[in-house]
Amino acid sequence: MTPLSLVVITRNAEAHLDRCLKSVPFASDVVVLDCGSNDRTQEIATANGARVFEEEWRGFGPQKRRATELANTDWVLNLDADEALSPESQEELKRLLINAPAEDAFAFPRLSFHMGRWIRHGGWYPDLQVRLYDRRRAQWTTAPIHEKVAANKIGRLKQPILHWVFDDLTHQVNTNNRYSGLGADDLIAKGRRFSLFNLIVKPQVKFLETYIWKRGFLDGMPGFIIAVGAAYSVFLKWAKLWERQKHS
Repeated sequence: MTPLSLVVITRNAEAHLDRCLKSVPFASDVVVLDCGSNDRTQEIATANGARVFEEEWRGFGPQKRRATELANTDWVLNLDADEALSPESQEELKRLLINAPAEDAFAFPRLSFHMGRWIRHGGWYPDLQVRLYDRRRAQWTTAPIHEKVAANKIGRLKQPILHWVFDDLTHQVNTNNRYSGLGADDLIAKGRRFSLFNLIVKPQVKFLETYIWKRGFLDGMPGFIIAVGAAYSVFLKWAKLWERQKHS
């Protein structure tokens, strides 16, 4: 079997980390790169046999790139602490790694749990995520937000990563607030200027995309709440861009 390193970046991840690490029992190496946790994250990681490192936060892309560098094997599986391989994806991955894959990387579908149900519409599924890769031929981009693995030859797996995306609605609101700020910073870095048209129209388009075009309505009340939250996050991004440029 091709040796595999499981790599996870963390900060105060005690609620989910044990499940994440236990979902890849066949990994020959486990790396947890922590950033200042003050809960039991590092203790849980050590109890699961991980090699634990603590370093300053660099942004999502650079942090995952650094964690990949710390792995002992060239084939790497990166999971977020609030994710885990499904039993079906464990078996699929073990079959894949019997021989060294020819592809540079592989994408998993990701199935997220929120508000008491698995969300299958509104753009939340299949939500393909490239998480398995040969670090000699693929690497994380350095983007501080919306980071991804860059590779030439990407295969696709059938079975999902499971994702416990938010603890509750308060967690969702706080996350949207944080990501909208990062999104505004990203717009500034790309040289974008505030547009009243974008502030007014883009949130409406986002709601229609999520709730109607991508059939979020099939997820019931959670689908409606998710669509409103997505639209508001877009609104906040453009509002924060206006605020930053107004006071710069």
